[in-house]
Amino acid sequence: MTAVGEETVGVVGGGILGLAVGRELVRRRPGTRVVVLEKEDRLAAHQTGHNSGVVHAGLYYRPGSLKAELCARGRGLLRDYCAEHDLPYDECGKLVVAVDAAETARFDALERTARQNGVPGLRRVDGSAIGEIEPHARGFAALHSPHTAITDYVAVARRLGEEIEAAGGRVLLSAPVTAVRRQPGGVLVTAGSECHRFDRLVVCGGLESDRLGELVGGGAAPRIVPFRGEYMSVVPAKQDLVRGMVYPVPDPRYPFLGVHFTRRVGGGLEVGPNAFLALSRRAYGRASVAPSDLGRTLAWPGFWRFSRQHWRTGLTELRGVLSTRAYMAAAQRYVPDIGPDDVRRSGLGLRAQAVERDGSLVDDFVVHQHDRVTSVRNAPSPAATSSLAIAEHVVDLVERAAD
Repeated sequence: MTAVGEETVGVVGGGILGLAVGRELVRRRPGTRVVVLEKEDRLAAHQTGHNSGVVHAGLYYRPGSLKAELCARGRGLLRDYCAEHDLPYDECGKLVVAVDAAETARFDALERTARQNGVPGLRRVDGSAIGEIEPHARGFAALHSPHTAITDYVAVARRLGEEIEAAGGRVLLSAPVTAVRRQPGGVLVTAGSECHRFDRLVVCGGLESDRLGELVGGGAAPRIVPFRGEYMSVVPAKQDLVRGMVYPVPDPRYPFLGVHFTRRVGGGLEVGPNAFLALSRRAYGRASVAPSDLGRTLAWPGFWRFSRQHWRTGLTELRGVLSTRAYMAAAQRYVPDIGPDDVRRSGLGLRAQAVERDGSLVDDFVVHQHDRVTSVRNAPSPAATSSLAIAEHVVDLVERAAD
């Protein structure tokens, strides 16, 4: 093992997770030289910069999973990090609402999961008490998570990058990784027009995690199938009708949480996102298509197996993509006073959803370790919430491999 302070470690990916890993490396191993390689011309250009800014408290994740463990720790680390660096962090709270008695079984199961995960301050309220927390919300019962928060993940990512550079590291933009070759004692990485030699490499590729995983010698599975999520912004006259967040009870068959209302730290109120197949991993226009991305999705047997099982849900989501009225019909079940005339289409995000060959969706975080390369193959929500804790976990693996 190379002594502390003598190594050069490459990190592929300039989203919040790659930057958190880079920062954890320079904190834990003083003197280590970290080089972050980001293919875009700015940090946090994809999932980090296109999400709803929610800091999750851990309601949804299977007890004992990496998601449950790292979300709980990550939330605390992130809260403290934002306080230390004067970054926005608002515990505006969340209501998860069951609209009628038909949802009781799923609602009860969610409550059991949340309590097993130790969600702080969690309480169950009946329909009459919903209005005390969110006066314009309606439902049969709700779970209130007062410590669910919102933040600015792009600002967090930039600060992490500044810490890496202050410790002597480099953050290289417009540096897409096109080749990785192992050699005795290290790894050669071609990024843009340059070739870098690293003692170790960590890959946090997000939407490109499967391609990069294969590039560093990993298997084809799981494959990333990108999903797009569209947001609606609520007009100023009705932005104050929701104080914090209002969510539906999620369907446990899917990793998506359903259309919900979320306040933003910069002001305003958003509705969304929905979830529909994306035809590009890189572009954010409503009609964006990248033939290579689409071809990769269609060539994966797991996509077709997943689609055969859930095509009805796909049709429902498509109606929301095509019609604002259909999109808001679901949201109005929870906040009836905000309708299709009260919103405007705004941003769009992409989610990197890992899918196995058999069509099953990969729910938990997945990190592969092989020799001198550590590759994060699946890190969907709550990866931003968990980023500082995931970074600890990844660096633990890096250090164990170095022993």
